[in-house]
Amino acid sequence: MISLVDQMQAALPSMLADLETLVTCESPSSDLSAVATSAAVVAALGTERLGVAPEYVVVDGVNHLRWRLGDGPSRVLVLAHHDTVWPIGSLATHPFVVEDGVLRGPGSFDMKTGLVMAFHALAALPSAAGVTLLVTGDEELGSPSSRALIEEEAAGCVAALVLEASAEGALKLERKGVSNYEIRIVGRASHAGLEPELGVNASIEAAHQILAVSNLGDPSVGTTVTPTLLTSGTTRNTVPAVGSFLIDVRARSVAEQLRVDAALHALKPVLPEATLEVIGGPNRPPLERKMSEDLYRQASDLAASLGLPPLRDISVGGGSDGNFTAGVGTPTLDGLGAVGGGAHADDEHVVVSEIAPRTALLATLLAHLLDRP
Repeated sequence: MISLVDQMQAALPSMLADLETLVTCESPSSDLSAVATSAAVVAALGTERLGVAPEYVVVDGVNHLRWRLGDGPSRVLVLAHHDTVWPIGSLATHPFVVEDGVLRGPGSFDMKTGLVMAFHALAALPSAAGVTLLVTGDEELGSPSSRALIEEEAAGCVAALVLEASAEGALKLERKGVSNYEIRIVGRASHAGLEPELGVNASIEAAHQILAVSNLGDPSVGTTVTPTLLTSGTTRNTVPAVGSFLIDVRARSVAEQLRVDAALHALKPVLPEATLEVIGGPNRPPLERKMSEDLYRQASDLAASLGLPPLRDISVGGGSDGNFTAGVGTPTLDGLGAVGGGAHADDEHVVVSEIAPRTALLATLLAHLLDRP
C-alpha cells in the first residue's frame, strides 16, 4: 500500500500549482481590496480541495475565511493567514519561480506554502470532521481584527496547529510575547538661541526616558525592551515642545510582560514641568514551551513512524497567531509550515523537497488528534 509520504509526493505537482495560484495573487495586509481579492482566490482553491466552501468573516473590512468541517464540535484548529508584507507590484521584481529545487515568490515562505499544505493534508484525511481551518487576512499587522476570532475558535479545542513557516525546519515551541508602547512627552517651546532657559526640552526628557526604558530588559530571562522610532521638535532653533518614541517589548512569560508593563506605566518625568503619557500594552501573550511540549512529543513519534528524520525544536522572539491560541489555554504547535528562509526579505524561498513529507506529517498529526478520546 502506498505510504502517506509517497501519496503527498505524488500530489506535489498539484501543490506547486496551487502555490503559484496563491503567490501570484498579491495580498499586502494594508490593502483591503487586495486582501479581499486574495480571500476569493483562497476560498475557490480551498473549496476545490476540501469539497466545501468557507464562511467569509469580515471584520473592520478585512476578509477572513473559516472552514468548519463536519457537523460536530471543533476539536482541532488549523491556523493560517493569506496576507503578506509584500506591496502590490512585488511580483515584477520577485516573480514566482521553481528552480533547482527551490521555490521563490512574495509570501511563498510566510506563509502561503503552509496554507497549501493545510488544504492537501485535510483533503488526505478519511474524515476531517472536527477540524476548523481558519485563514486570516491581517496577521502581518498584528491581527487587530482577527484576534477575537482566533481566540474564540481556539477555546475548547484539544490543539491548535499553526502553519507558519519553520525555522530552518525546526518547529517553534516557544514564542515571546509582544508588547507595544508609545511614550508621548510634552514640554514647552522657546527660542533656542534667545531664551532656551524658558523652554522645557522634550528631546532631553526623551533622552532620560529612553535610558530608563532600556534598563528594563532582563537578558537572563530573555526579556528585551527596545526603544525604536523617535520623533521630537520642529526646527533647529526651537526648544522642542513635544516628542515621542516607540518601544518594542518581548518576553517569554506573562509575568515578565506584566512586570515591564507596570514599570512603563509608572515612569515619571525628570524635567520640571514636563509631562508623560504612556500608551499601549501587551499585544500578544507569550507562547510558553509548556503549551507545546506534549504536542511536539506526539509529532516526533508520528514523524518516526513515517520514516522521517527526527524533528527539531526552537524558541523564537517573533510572535504569531499561535501566541493567541496558547493565551486562551489551547495546546499549540507552531512552525508546521514550509522549510526555507528569507521571510519578509529578498531571499524568501521554500525548499520544495520538504513540502510533501511535512504535509504527510501534518495529515498524520491531524488524524491522530481527531482519534484521541
